[in-house]
Amino acid sequence: MTPSLVRSASIAKYAEIARGLGIDPVRMIHHVGLNQACLLTPDLRIPEASLAEVLEASAKSAESASIGLLVGESWRLSDFGVISLLLQHQPTLRHALIELKRYSHLLSDSVVLDLMEYPTVAVVQLALVTGRNHPGRQPMELAIGALLSLCRFQLGPRWIPRGVHFSHAAPASVQIHRRVFGQQLEFGSEFNGMVLSKGDLDQLNPLCDPHMARYAKDYIDLQPRNDCANVDHVVRRALHVLLPRGRNSLEQVAQTLGMSPRTLQRQLEQVGENFQSLVNDVRREQAARYLNGQAHSVSQIAALLGFAETSVFSRWFSTQFGMPPSRWKKT
Repeated sequence: MTPSLVRSASIAKYAEIARGLGIDPVRMIHHVGLNQACLLTPDLRIPEASLAEVLEASAKSAESASIGLLVGESWRLSDFGVISLLLQHQPTLRHALIELKRYSHLLSDSVVLDLMEYPTVAVVQLALVTGRNHPGRQPMELAIGALLSLCRFQLGPRWIPRGVHFSHAAPASVQIHRRVFGQQLEFGSEFNGMVLSKGDLDQLNPLCDPHMARYAKDYIDLQPRNDCANVDHVVRRALHVLLPRGRNSLEQVAQTLGMSPRTLQRQLEQVGENFQSLVNDVRREQAARYLNGQAHSVSQIAALLGFAETSVFSRWFSTQFGMPPSRWKKT
């Protein structure tokens, strides 16, 4: 799997928070092999794994174990980089989320955003496609904190989501989480993201200027796509969102990516990949992560991986790992 890259803006924001916690950011980034320039230049591309390592190591060395969340809390609209002007001039939060999803590759190769709507609520779901069994608490909390900043730009600085969900277990203290997100927190959830009232999506942004939005979009479309975003990586990202919905066929993934099944198949063949192998790889990664987390039952995991029946999942798992999932959970 091609290493994921992210904008260095996260490291630059991290440096501000780290110094306040008594951490030397220069020493921390040198420890993971990053150049000091990324502390000053927000638009460099750095390995996502290095960012995660810096955050996790800093959380262990600092009194605050929520450094990722503190970085996310400090996020401002301008920190979205080249797409910030476009986001600023969207008429509603719905439009802003659509544009954020469309241009997320300019921010990070690993972040996958999806919007799901129900009769009275909407769910903004985030996933980190890293290739690690556990993407890490710190990077995920940073990402959701940054998402909150976008919502508050559109809906007002005092806006509070109806709920915030994390797939990781609750930390020893959730004081900072409650200060940032409010009281409605769920840890050990089936997804990472936020729940909001459906009406929030269409609240008008008084600062919207359609002409500026058009200008910003034209400028963004001139930017080169990152070479790291190969078709196999794009398919993996899509599968992280589509598997829990049971939409994991070649046709369904191709439709999501805006291409024909034949085109998708041909592009995968050109990079030496096979669609079903990618589905299998993502399922293996996710199955191990969910089972190691101990927060989900076997039947819940089966559904999250797109299996119609638990028995089918159990047979698949036994073939892949040499033991049934129930035994894996006990080890």
